[in-house]
Amino acid sequence: MTVTELVSYEDALAAYEPVMGLEVHVELGTATKMFCGCSTALGAEPNSQTCPTCLGLPGSLPVMNAAGVESAIRIGLALNCEIAEWCRFARKNYFYPDMPKNFQTSQYDEPIAYNGYLDVEVDGETFRVEIERAHMEEDTGKSTHVGGATGRIHGATHSLLDYNRAGIPLIEIVTKPIVGAGDKAPEVARAYVAELRELIKALGVSEARMEMGQMRCDVNLSLRPIGEEKFGIRSETKNVNSLRSVERATRFEIMRHAAILGDGGKVIQETRHFHEEDGSTTSGRVKEEAEDYRYFPEPDLVPVAPTREWVEELRTTLPELPRVRRIRLREEWGISQHEMQSVLNAGAIGPIVATIEAGAPADQARKWWMGELARRSNEEGVELTALPITPEQVARVCALVAEGSLNDKLARQVIEGVLAGEGDPDTVVEKRGLKVVSDDAALGAAVDEAIAGNAAIADKIRGGKVQAAGALVGAVMKATRGQADAGRVRELILQKLGVEA
Repeated sequence: MTVTELVSYEDALAAYEPVMGLEVHVELGTATKMFCGCSTALGAEPNSQTCPTCLGLPGSLPVMNAAGVESAIRIGLALNCEIAEWCRFARKNYFYPDMPKNFQTSQYDEPIAYNGYLDVEVDGETFRVEIERAHMEEDTGKSTHVGGATGRIHGATHSLLDYNRAGIPLIEIVTKPIVGAGDKAPEVARAYVAELRELIKALGVSEARMEMGQMRCDVNLSLRPIGEEKFGIRSETKNVNSLRSVERATRFEIMRHAAILGDGGKVIQETRHFHEEDGSTTSGRVKEEAEDYRYFPEPDLVPVAPTREWVEELRTTLPELPRVRRIRLREEWGISQHEMQSVLNAGAIGPIVATIEAGAPADQARKWWMGELARRSNEEGVELTALPITPEQVARVCALVAEGSLNDKLARQVIEGVLAGEGDPDTVVEKRGLKVVSDDAALGAAVDEAIAGNAAIADKIRGGKVQAAGALVGAVMKATRGQADAGRVRELILQKLGVEA
Protein backbone atom coordinates (compact mmCIF):
# COMPACT_ATOMS: atom_id res chain seq x y z
CA MET A 1 0.00 0.00 0.00
CA THR A 2 1.48 3.34 -1.05
CA VAL A 3 1.06 6.72 0.58
CA THR A 4 -1.31 7.83 -2.22
CA GLU A 5 -3.73 5.01 -1.36
CA LEU A 6 -4.24 6.11 2.23
CA VAL A 7 -7.56 7.45 3.42
CA SER A 8 -7.56 10.83 5.11
CA TYR A 9 -6.96 10.95 8.84
CA GLU A 10 -10.38 12.52 9.40
CA ASP A 11 -12.15 9.77 7.43
CA ALA A 12 -10.22 7.08 9.32
CA LEU A 13 -11.29 8.50 12.69
CA ALA A 14 -14.89 8.88 11.54
CA ALA A 15 -15.18 5.10 11.11
CA TYR A 16 -12.65 3.54 13.46
CA GLU A 17 -11.23 3.89 16.96
CA PRO A 18 -7.45 3.54 17.28
CA VAL A 19 -6.06 1.16 19.90
CA MET A 20 -2.38 1.60 20.73
CA GLY A 21 0.23 -0.34 22.61
CA LEU A 22 3.68 1.17 23.13
CA GLU A 23 6.80 -0.82 23.95
CA VAL A 24 9.75 1.32 24.94
CA HIS A 25 13.26 -0.08 25.29
CA VAL A 26 15.65 1.88 27.51
CA GLU A 27 19.38 1.19 27.63
CA LEU A 28 20.53 1.53 31.23
CA GLY A 29 23.57 3.64 31.96
CA THR A 30 25.45 0.99 33.95
CA ALA A 31 29.23 0.79 33.70
CA THR A 32 29.17 -2.88 32.69
CA LYS A 33 26.83 -5.19 30.82
CA MET A 34 23.87 -7.00 32.35
CA PHE A 35 25.43 -10.42 32.74
CA CYS A 36 29.20 -9.89 32.41
CA GLY A 37 31.90 -7.37 33.26
CA CYS A 38 32.39 -5.91 29.76
CA SER A 39 32.31 -2.14 29.46
CA THR A 40 29.25 -0.38 28.05
CA ALA A 41 31.17 2.77 27.01
CA LEU A 42 30.26 4.14 23.59
CA GLY A 43 32.69 4.66 20.74
CA ALA A 44 35.00 1.68 21.22
CA GLU A 45 36.40 -0.31 18.30
CA PRO A 46 33.90 -2.91 17.04
CA ASN A 47 33.94 -6.17 19.01
CA SER A 48 36.50 -4.84 21.50
CA GLN A 49 34.07 -4.93 24.46
CA THR A 50 33.18 -8.60 24.43
CA CYS A 51 33.94 -11.71 26.42
CA PRO A 52 32.98 -15.41 26.35
CA THR A 53 29.78 -14.66 28.29
CA CYS A 54 28.29 -11.96 26.04
CA LEU A 55 29.47 -13.87 22.97
CA GLY A 56 27.68 -16.98 24.22
CA LEU A 57 30.74 -19.22 24.11
CA PRO A 58 30.51 -22.73 25.65
CA GLY A 59 31.30 -22.97 29.35
CA SER A 60 30.67 -19.30 30.14
CA LEU A 61 28.15 -18.37 32.83
CA PRO A 62 26.26 -15.11 33.38
CA VAL A 63 26.32 -13.09 36.60
CA MET A 64 23.55 -10.57 37.24
CA ASN A 65 24.36 -6.84 37.36
CA ALA A 66 23.02 -5.54 40.71
CA ALA A 67 22.97 -1.94 39.45
CA GLY A 68 20.76 -3.02 36.56
CA VAL A 69 18.28 -4.63 38.94
CA GLU A 70 18.28 -1.53 41.15
CA SER A 71 17.61 0.71 38.14
CA ALA A 72 14.74 -1.54 37.07
CA ILE A 73 13.12 -1.30 40.50
CA ARG A 74 13.47 2.49 40.61
CA ILE A 75 11.89 2.78 37.16
CA GLY A 76 9.05 0.54 38.30
CA LEU A 77 8.46 2.62 41.40
CA ALA A 78 8.47 5.87 39.43
CA LEU A 79 5.85 4.34 37.12
CA ASN A 80 3.61 3.53 40.09
CA CYS A 81 4.15 -0.21 39.52
CA GLU A 82 4.01 -3.10 41.93
CA ILE A 83 7.44 -4.62 42.45
CA ALA A 84 7.66 -8.40 42.32
CA GLU A 85 8.74 -10.14 45.49
CA TRP A 86 10.14 -12.97 43.38
CA CYS A 87 10.83 -13.11 39.65
CA ARG A 88 13.25 -14.77 37.29
CA PHE A 89 14.82 -14.54 33.85
CA ALA A 90 13.89 -16.62 30.84
CA ARG A 91 15.47 -17.54 27.53
CA LYS A 92 13.76 -16.06 24.49
CA ASN A 93 14.91 -18.28 21.66
CA TYR A 94 15.37 -17.01 18.13
CA PHE A 95 18.12 -16.91 15.57
CA TYR A 96 19.47 -13.58 14.49
CA PRO A 97 23.09 -12.85 13.57
CA ASP A 98 23.15 -9.92 16.03
CA MET A 99 22.33 -12.23 18.99
CA PRO A 100 25.44 -14.39 19.36
CA LYS A 101 23.90 -16.79 21.92
CA ASN A 102 20.89 -17.47 19.64
CA PHE A 103 18.67 -16.55 22.57
CA GLN A 104 18.00 -13.37 24.51
CA THR A 105 18.06 -13.38 28.28
CA SER A 106 14.83 -11.61 29.18
CA GLN A 107 11.83 -11.90 31.48
CA TYR A 108 8.64 -13.53 30.26
CA ASP A 109 5.72 -14.15 32.61
CA GLU A 110 7.47 -12.88 35.75
CA PRO A 111 8.57 -9.25 35.25
CA ILE A 112 10.29 -7.21 37.94
CA ALA A 113 7.54 -4.51 37.82
CA TYR A 114 3.91 -4.58 36.73
CA ASN A 115 0.50 -2.83 36.94
CA GLY A 116 1.58 0.79 36.88
CA TYR A 117 0.59 4.00 35.11
CA LEU A 118 1.91 7.29 33.80
CA ASP A 119 -0.25 10.40 33.35
CA VAL A 120 0.38 12.60 30.32
CA GLU A 121 -1.16 15.86 29.14
CA VAL A 122 -2.28 16.74 25.61
CA ASP A 123 -3.97 20.09 24.91
CA GLY A 124 -4.84 20.52 28.57
CA GLU A 125 -6.41 17.06 28.84
CA THR A 126 -4.88 14.38 31.06
CA PHE A 127 -4.61 10.82 29.74
CA ARG A 128 -3.66 7.95 32.03
CA VAL A 129 -1.49 5.41 30.21
CA GLU A 130 -1.58 2.12 32.11
CA ILE A 131 1.63 0.10 32.30
CA GLU A 132 1.38 -3.65 31.81
CA ARG A 133 4.95 -4.46 32.82
CA ALA A 134 8.53 -3.28 32.96
CA HIS A 135 10.99 -6.11 32.61
CA MET A 136 14.74 -6.60 32.44
CA GLU A 137 16.58 -7.96 29.42
CA GLU A 138 19.72 -7.48 27.37
CA ASP A 139 20.35 -5.67 24.11
CA THR A 140 21.46 -7.30 20.88
CA GLY A 141 24.52 -6.56 18.79
CA LYS A 142 24.53 -4.19 15.85
CA SER A 143 24.28 -5.24 12.20
CA THR A 144 25.54 -2.94 9.44
CA HIS A 145 24.37 -3.95 5.98
CA VAL A 146 26.76 -2.85 3.25
CA GLY A 147 26.28 -2.49 -0.49
CA GLY A 148 22.56 -1.85 -0.73
CA ALA A 149 20.69 1.36 -1.42
CA THR A 150 18.61 1.41 1.77
CA GLY A 151 21.00 0.27 4.49
CA ARG A 152 18.79 -2.77 5.10
CA ILE A 153 19.67 -6.39 4.50
CA HIS A 154 17.64 -6.58 1.28
CA GLY A 155 19.98 -5.75 -1.56
CA ALA A 156 23.11 -5.66 0.61
CA THR A 157 26.24 -7.44 -0.58
CA HIS A 158 27.46 -8.27 2.94
CA SER A 159 26.85 -7.46 6.61
CA LEU A 160 29.17 -6.45 9.43
CA LEU A 161 28.45 -7.42 13.04
CA ASP A 162 29.53 -5.53 16.14
CA TYR A 163 28.82 -7.30 19.44
CA ASN A 164 29.88 -4.44 21.72
CA ARG A 165 26.22 -3.67 22.38
CA ALA A 166 25.22 -7.31 22.94
CA GLY A 167 24.44 -7.74 26.63
CA ILE A 168 23.93 -4.06 27.53
CA PRO A 169 21.12 -3.90 30.12
CA LEU A 170 17.70 -2.94 28.84
CA ILE A 171 14.40 -2.21 30.48
CA GLU A 172 11.38 -2.82 28.28
CA ILE A 173 8.31 -0.89 29.38
CA VAL A 174 5.05 -2.19 27.89
CA THR A 175 1.74 -0.37 28.11
CA LYS A 176 -1.68 -1.93 28.34
CA PRO A 177 -3.91 -1.17 25.32
CA ILE A 178 -4.42 2.60 25.12
CA VAL A 179 -8.03 3.33 24.17
CA GLY A 180 -10.14 6.46 24.25
CA ALA A 181 -7.54 8.82 22.79
CA GLY A 182 -9.55 9.19 19.56
CA ASP A 183 -8.15 11.74 17.14
CA LYS A 184 -5.46 12.66 19.70
CA ALA A 185 -3.93 9.16 19.55
CA PRO A 186 -0.72 10.23 17.74
CA GLU A 187 -0.24 13.15 20.15
CA VAL A 188 -0.89 10.90 23.18
CA ALA A 189 1.70 8.42 21.89
CA ARG A 190 4.25 11.20 21.51
CA ALA A 191 3.39 12.74 24.90
CA TYR A 192 3.75 9.38 26.64
CA VAL A 193 7.19 8.69 25.18
CA ALA A 194 8.26 12.27 25.95
CA GLU A 195 7.06 12.00 29.56
CA LEU A 196 8.72 8.61 29.95
CA ARG A 197 11.99 10.00 28.60
CA GLU A 198 11.88 12.89 31.08
CA LEU A 199 11.19 10.45 33.91
CA ILE A 200 14.07 8.15 32.91
CA LYS A 201 16.46 11.11 32.73
CA ALA A 202 15.25 12.44 36.08
CA LEU A 203 15.99 9.06 37.68
CA GLY A 204 19.53 9.19 36.31
CA VAL A 205 19.38 5.58 35.06
CA SER A 206 19.93 6.48 31.40
CA GLU A 207 20.58 9.52 29.23
CA ALA A 208 17.64 8.24 27.12
CA ARG A 209 19.00 9.85 23.95
CA MET A 210 16.71 8.54 21.24
CA GLU A 211 18.95 9.66 18.38
CA MET A 212 21.69 7.41 19.81
CA GLY A 213 19.43 4.39 20.30
CA GLN A 214 19.48 4.64 24.09
CA MET A 215 15.69 4.77 24.01
CA ARG A 216 13.51 3.48 21.20
CA CYS A 217 9.84 2.78 20.79
CA ASP A 218 7.81 0.05 19.09
CA VAL A 219 4.38 1.38 18.10
CA ASN A 220 1.62 -1.24 18.09
CA LEU A 221 -1.54 -0.04 16.37
CA SER A 222 -4.90 -1.55 15.52
CA LEU A 223 -8.30 -0.17 14.59
CA ARG A 224 -11.77 -1.32 15.56
CA PRO A 225 -15.05 -0.07 14.12
CA ILE A 226 -16.59 2.58 16.36
CA GLY A 227 -18.96 0.93 18.83
CA GLU A 228 -17.30 -2.50 18.78
CA GLU A 229 -15.42 -4.03 21.71
CA LYS A 230 -13.15 -6.52 19.96
CA PHE A 231 -9.68 -5.24 19.09
CA GLY A 232 -8.49 -5.39 15.50
CA ILE A 233 -5.31 -7.01 14.17
CA ARG A 234 -2.25 -4.98 15.07
CA SER A 235 0.91 -3.95 13.31
CA GLU A 236 4.15 -3.17 15.15
CA THR A 237 6.34 -0.38 13.83
CA LYS A 238 9.79 -1.17 15.24
CA ASN A 239 12.57 0.94 16.71
CA VAL A 240 11.11 4.41 16.20
CA ASN A 241 13.79 6.76 17.46
CA SER A 242 12.34 10.25 17.87
CA LEU A 243 9.27 11.82 19.44
CA ARG A 244 8.21 13.30 16.12
CA SER A 245 8.54 9.92 14.45
CA VAL A 246 6.40 8.22 17.11
CA GLU A 247 3.59 10.66 16.31
CA ARG A 248 4.02 10.34 12.54
CA ALA A 249 4.23 6.54 12.59
CA THR A 250 1.03 6.32 14.65
CA ARG A 251 -0.82 8.68 12.30
CA PHE A 252 0.36 6.85 9.18
CA GLU A 253 -0.63 3.44 10.51
CA ILE A 254 -4.11 4.72 11.42
CA MET A 255 -4.62 5.87 7.84
CA ARG A 256 -3.10 2.70 6.36
CA HIS A 257 -5.21 0.35 8.49
CA ALA A 258 -8.35 2.34 7.69
CA ALA A 259 -7.64 2.10 3.95
CA ILE A 260 -7.21 -1.68 4.13
CA LEU A 261 -10.30 -2.24 6.26
CA GLY A 262 -12.38 0.19 4.23
CA ASP A 263 -11.61 -1.82 1.07
CA GLY A 264 -12.71 -5.02 2.78
CA GLY A 265 -9.14 -6.25 3.28
CA LYS A 266 -7.46 -7.79 6.31
CA VAL A 267 -4.58 -6.24 8.21
CA ILE A 268 -1.56 -8.53 8.49
CA GLN A 269 0.04 -8.92 11.91
CA GLU A 270 3.61 -7.94 11.12
CA THR A 271 6.51 -5.73 12.08
CA ARG A 272 7.04 -2.62 10.00
CA HIS A 273 9.86 -0.16 9.35
CA PHE A 274 9.36 3.61 9.68
CA HIS A 275 10.83 5.92 7.04
CA GLU A 276 11.77 9.34 8.31
CA GLU A 277 11.97 10.96 4.88
CA ASP A 278 8.23 10.69 4.13
CA GLY A 279 6.66 9.44 7.37
CA SER A 280 5.59 6.11 5.87
CA THR A 281 6.04 2.52 7.03
CA THR A 282 6.86 -0.61 5.05
CA SER A 283 6.50 -4.29 5.82
CA GLY A 284 9.21 -6.05 7.80
CA ARG A 285 8.32 -9.60 8.77
CA VAL A 286 5.31 -11.55 9.96
CA LYS A 287 5.12 -11.05 13.73
CA GLU A 288 5.77 -14.05 15.94
CA GLU A 289 3.57 -14.87 18.90
CA ALA A 290 5.06 -15.52 22.35
CA GLU A 291 4.90 -19.29 21.91
CA ASP A 292 7.06 -19.02 18.79
CA TYR A 293 9.98 -17.94 20.97
CA ARG A 294 9.89 -21.14 23.08
CA TYR A 295 10.43 -19.28 26.37
CA PHE A 296 11.77 -21.32 29.26
CA PRO A 297 13.34 -20.33 32.63
CA GLU A 298 17.01 -19.35 32.45
CA PRO A 299 18.82 -22.19 34.27
CA ASP A 300 22.07 -20.27 34.80
CA LEU A 301 20.65 -17.35 36.81
CA VAL A 302 19.14 -17.36 40.28
CA PRO A 303 15.71 -15.73 40.76
CA VAL A 304 15.49 -12.06 41.75
CA ALA A 305 13.81 -11.61 45.14
CA PRO A 306 14.11 -7.97 46.29
CA THR A 307 13.28 -7.52 49.96
CA ARG A 308 10.48 -5.11 50.86
CA GLU A 309 12.99 -3.15 52.93
CA TRP A 310 15.27 -2.65 49.92
CA VAL A 311 12.36 -1.64 47.70
CA GLU A 312 11.20 0.96 50.23
CA GLU A 313 14.74 2.22 50.63
CA LEU A 314 14.93 2.69 46.84
CA ARG A 315 11.59 4.51 46.92
CA THR A 316 13.19 7.15 49.13
CA THR A 317 15.82 7.81 46.42
CA LEU A 318 13.25 8.83 43.80
CA PRO A 319 13.64 12.45 42.71
CA GLU A 320 10.84 14.94 42.22
CA LEU A 321 9.05 13.43 39.24
CA PRO A 322 8.86 15.46 36.00
CA ARG A 323 5.12 16.22 36.03
CA VAL A 324 5.24 17.44 39.64
CA ARG A 325 8.36 19.44 38.87
CA ARG A 326 6.74 21.11 35.85
CA ILE A 327 3.73 22.19 37.90
CA ARG A 328 6.03 23.71 40.53
CA LEU A 329 8.24 25.45 37.95
CA ARG A 330 5.26 26.78 36.01
CA GLU A 331 4.00 28.45 39.18
CA GLU A 332 7.46 29.79 40.06
CA TRP A 333 8.06 31.15 36.55
CA GLY A 334 4.54 32.54 36.19
CA ILE A 335 3.93 31.03 32.74
CA SER A 336 0.95 29.29 31.19
CA GLN A 337 0.53 25.57 30.71
CA HIS A 338 0.90 26.09 26.96
CA GLU A 339 4.22 27.91 27.47
CA MET A 340 5.46 25.14 29.76
CA GLN A 341 4.49 22.56 27.14
CA SER A 342 6.60 24.45 24.59
CA VAL A 343 9.54 24.38 27.01
CA LEU A 344 9.05 20.64 27.49
CA ASN A 345 8.79 19.98 23.74
CA ALA A 346 12.04 21.87 23.20
CA GLY A 347 13.84 19.82 25.86
CA ALA A 348 14.69 23.08 27.60
CA ILE A 349 13.58 22.50 31.19
CA GLY A 350 16.95 21.18 32.38
CA PRO A 351 19.06 23.90 30.70
CA ILE A 352 16.74 26.66 31.90
CA VAL A 353 16.77 25.41 35.50
CA ALA A 354 20.56 25.10 35.44
CA THR A 355 20.88 28.63 34.02
CA ILE A 356 18.65 30.00 36.78
CA GLU A 357 20.73 28.13 39.37
CA ALA A 358 23.81 29.81 37.85
CA GLY A 359 22.31 33.21 38.69
CA ALA A 360 20.13 34.24 35.73
CA PRO A 361 16.56 35.56 36.16
CA ALA A 362 13.98 32.96 35.11
CA ASP A 363 12.52 35.08 32.30
CA GLN A 364 15.95 35.76 30.81
CA ALA A 365 17.00 32.11 31.02
CA ARG A 366 13.81 31.07 29.21
CA LYS A 367 14.23 33.84 26.66
CA TRP A 368 17.66 32.70 25.47
CA TRP A 369 17.09 28.94 25.59
CA MET A 370 13.68 29.14 23.91
CA GLY A 371 14.76 31.82 21.44
CA GLU A 372 18.23 32.03 19.98
CA LEU A 373 19.44 28.65 21.24
CA ALA A 374 16.28 26.75 20.27
CA ARG A 375 16.60 28.26 16.79
CA ARG A 376 20.19 27.06 16.52
CA SER A 377 19.34 23.56 17.74
CA ASN A 378 16.55 23.31 15.15
CA GLU A 379 18.84 24.51 12.37
CA GLU A 380 21.53 21.99 13.30
CA GLY A 381 19.11 19.16 14.07
CA VAL A 382 20.51 18.49 17.55
CA GLU A 383 19.16 18.52 21.08
CA LEU A 384 19.50 21.79 23.00
CA THR A 385 21.82 20.09 25.45
CA ALA A 386 24.11 19.04 22.59
CA LEU A 387 24.89 22.67 21.71
CA PRO A 388 28.44 23.67 22.74
CA ILE A 389 27.32 26.20 25.34
CA THR A 390 26.75 25.66 29.06
CA PRO A 391 24.02 27.03 31.32
CA GLU A 392 26.74 28.91 33.19
CA GLN A 393 27.80 30.64 29.98
CA VAL A 394 24.20 31.58 29.16
CA ALA A 395 23.83 32.95 32.70
CA ARG A 396 26.95 35.09 32.14
CA VAL A 397 25.43 36.49 28.95
CA CYS A 398 22.31 37.37 30.95
CA ALA A 399 24.46 39.11 33.55
CA LEU A 400 26.30 41.15 30.90
CA VAL A 401 22.95 42.30 29.49
CA ALA A 402 21.63 43.14 32.95
CA GLU A 403 24.66 45.29 33.81
CA GLY A 404 24.40 47.16 30.50
CA SER A 405 27.59 45.81 28.96
CA LEU A 406 25.58 44.12 26.20
CA ASN A 407 22.27 44.70 24.50
CA ASP A 408 20.23 41.89 22.94
CA LYS A 409 21.80 42.28 19.50
CA LEU A 410 25.33 42.10 20.91
CA ALA A 411 24.34 39.25 23.21
CA ARG A 412 23.29 37.19 20.18
CA GLN A 413 26.73 37.79 18.68
CA VAL A 414 28.36 36.68 21.93
CA ILE A 415 26.32 33.47 21.92
CA GLU A 416 27.30 32.94 18.30
CA GLY A 417 30.95 33.28 19.27
CA VAL A 418 30.64 30.82 22.18
CA LEU A 419 28.93 28.28 19.90
CA ALA A 420 31.73 28.76 17.37
CA GLY A 421 34.30 27.78 19.98
CA GLU A 422 35.81 31.24 20.46
CA GLY A 423 35.79 30.97 24.25
CA ASP A 424 33.58 31.99 27.15
CA PRO A 425 31.30 35.07 26.89
CA ASP A 426 33.82 37.54 28.35
CA THR A 427 36.52 36.29 25.98
CA VAL A 428 34.20 36.65 22.98
CA VAL A 429 33.23 40.20 24.07
CA GLU A 430 36.92 41.12 24.30
CA LYS A 431 38.00 39.47 21.04
CA ARG A 432 35.12 40.86 19.00
CA GLY A 433 34.97 44.25 20.71
CA LEU A 434 31.28 43.89 21.45
CA LYS A 435 30.77 45.98 24.58
CA VAL A 436 27.96 48.53 24.62
CA VAL A 437 29.18 52.12 24.20
CA SER A 438 27.57 54.31 26.88
CA ASP A 439 30.23 57.03 27.27
CA ASP A 440 28.77 60.45 26.39
CA ALA A 441 31.94 61.62 24.66
CA ALA A 442 31.99 58.57 22.42
CA LEU A 443 28.27 58.83 21.64
CA GLY A 444 28.12 62.60 21.20
CA ALA A 445 29.71 62.68 17.75
CA ALA A 446 27.41 59.95 16.45
CA VAL A 447 24.36 61.77 17.84
CA ASP A 448 25.47 65.05 16.22
CA GLU A 449 25.90 63.32 12.87
CA ALA A 450 22.46 61.71 13.13
CA ILE A 451 20.81 65.07 13.89
CA ALA A 452 22.69 66.82 11.07
CA GLY A 453 21.82 64.10 8.58
CA ASN A 454 18.12 64.03 9.51
CA ALA A 455 17.18 67.71 9.84
CA ALA A 456 13.47 67.17 9.09
CA ILE A 457 13.16 64.57 11.81
CA ALA A 458 15.04 66.78 14.23
CA ASP A 459 12.59 69.62 13.53
CA LYS A 460 9.65 67.30 14.27
CA ILE A 461 11.20 66.41 17.62
CA ARG A 462 11.75 70.09 18.44
CA GLY A 463 8.10 70.63 17.58
CA GLY A 464 7.00 68.17 20.24
CA LYS A 465 6.84 64.86 18.36
CA VAL A 466 9.18 63.11 20.78
CA GLN A 467 8.32 59.64 19.41
CA ALA A 468 10.17 60.58 16.22
CA ALA A 469 13.41 60.27 18.22
CA GLY A 470 13.32 56.55 17.48
CA ALA A 471 14.47 57.19 13.92
CA LEU A 472 17.53 59.10 15.15
CA VAL A 473 18.27 56.42 17.74
CA GLY A 474 18.20 53.87 14.89
CA ALA A 475 20.65 55.97 12.87
CA VAL A 476 23.06 56.12 15.80
CA MET A 477 22.73 52.37 16.42
CA LYS A 478 23.54 51.70 12.78
CA ALA A 479 26.54 54.01 12.88
CA THR A 480 27.90 52.28 16.00
CA ARG A 481 27.19 48.74 14.68
CA GLY A 482 24.55 48.24 17.34
CA GLN A 483 26.96 48.87 20.20
CA ALA A 484 25.47 52.11 21.50
CA ASP A 485 23.40 52.23 24.68
CA ALA A 486 20.05 52.98 23.06
CA GLY A 487 18.57 54.48 26.21
CA ARG A 488 21.45 56.90 26.68
CA VAL A 489 21.41 57.78 22.95
CA ARG A 490 17.76 58.83 23.20
CA GLU A 491 18.52 60.99 26.24
CA LEU A 492 21.38 62.74 24.40
CA ILE A 493 19.24 63.36 21.31
CA LEU A 494 16.50 65.02 23.31
CA GLN A 495 19.04 66.95 25.35
CA LYS A 496 20.82 68.31 22.25
CA LEU A 497 17.48 69.27 20.68
CA GLY A 498 16.32 71.03 23.85
CA VAL A 499 13.37 68.75 24.42
CA GLU A 500 12.41 67.27 27.77
CA ALA A 501 11.97 63.49 27.87
